[in-house]
Amino acid sequence: MKSIKVGLLGIGTVGAGTFNVLKRNQEEISRRAGHEIEIVMVADLDVARAKELVGDQCAVVNDGNLVVANPEIDIVVELIGGYGIAKDLVLKAIANGKHVVTANKALLAIHGDEIFKAAQDKGVMVAYEAAVAGGIPIIKALREGLTANRIEWIAGIINGTTNFILSEMRDKGLDFDTVLKEAQRLGYAEADPTFDIEGVDAAHKATLMAAIAFGIPVQFDKAHVEGITKLEAVDIRYAEQLGYRIKLLGIAKRTPQGIELRVHPTLIPSKRLIANVEGAMNAVLVQGDAVGATLYYGKGAGAEPTASAVIADLVDIARLADADPAHRVPHLAFQPNSMADTPILPISEVTTSYYLRMPVADEVGVLAKVTSILAESTISIDAMLQKEPALGETQTDIIMLTHQTQEKNVEAAIKKIEALSTVLGKVTKIRLEHLS
Repeated sequence: MKSIKVGLLGIGTVGAGTFNVLKRNQEEISRRAGHEIEIVMVADLDVARAKELVGDQCAVVNDGNLVVANPEIDIVVELIGGYGIAKDLVLKAIANGKHVVTANKALLAIHGDEIFKAAQDKGVMVAYEAAVAGGIPIIKALREGLTANRIEWIAGIINGTTNFILSEMRDKGLDFDTVLKEAQRLGYAEADPTFDIEGVDAAHKATLMAAIAFGIPVQFDKAHVEGITKLEAVDIRYAEQLGYRIKLLGIAKRTPQGIELRVHPTLIPSKRLIANVEGAMNAVLVQGDAVGATLYYGKGAGAEPTASAVIADLVDIARLADADPAHRVPHLAFQPNSMADTPILPISEVTTSYYLRMPVADEVGVLAKVTSILAESTISIDAMLQKEPALGETQTDIIMLTHQTQEKNVEAAIKKIEALSTVLGKVTKIRLEHLS
């Protein structure tokens, strides 16, 4: 049985998980792959720590260039992260004729087209199951399992940190800042959580899924990205009263005008399975024309869940390493010469429903003025909640759910509503998806 030799770039949480799972399940993995898969070299700046983790089972170096240049190594696993040295090492590995496995969604969302083109030209594979939703095999599902389908849309809870925060805000009625501190204490959020809470991490993943689903280039720069930092506990409570839950969704949707690619807080009917995904778990809902809706659920991060995806990629490459490159599954599911140039729509052109909360004076005629403005903007109301003011208060909230309309119509209406003397602050707008 031929041995497939692997070089590991970075042995942090996921790298250590990959090393341990591969060692623990070596026999089972070899039976599936038809080859022994062994890590023979590890590169990490913290050489002492790396040696503690791997012992004398493989060589440890502090320079990734030694790994990608090693002629004995067949596959390079990149677990460094970021856009800088990781990109350089991946491209060098490809140039040296090595296959690549990566969990680096940021790298692929920004530079994926360049990397996939280099791999195609060299006849090697770049596998990246671990880049989206950790241990959930969503990339394989989109690239292979659903290949007969015309994918209509994808909606995913693809960032565990923000899902944990929103779950805690809803369950305990706490504000965002309080829950963020708790998430950091528990290790769900990084010391600098910006990429998570501002939606950037989810947008990287949504960008990759959109490219695979619709056969378009990766275009992170055209995604609309909003995080959860401005979300208030009061809106989570009102959403519950109306039968909805708020989740940070990554959405990729095919429309006659183009592709919607967006990440933002979203109201979802509470009866939907995906609305009940709690804590740090991930879930992706995919709508195909033939299969209908399919839901993929599991751990989106962590050492061994992510290692599971990394090793699945290693097994795939081991099986296909000797195959004619033309007969392998394309990196983005569609043949490279068949990629579409379908435009990504600006957020102003997106069509969806909306939750609107407006603080108003408790006076006669306020509601009539608001509904008149909405009607002028061709926005119809689906549901409404008007709160009684507290004793002695002269201000209250009006909450409305709209039917589907274009974002630019809602923005124009909000501008007029906020100009009313009886509207006492900014209108809160949250998009709503029925996912049916």
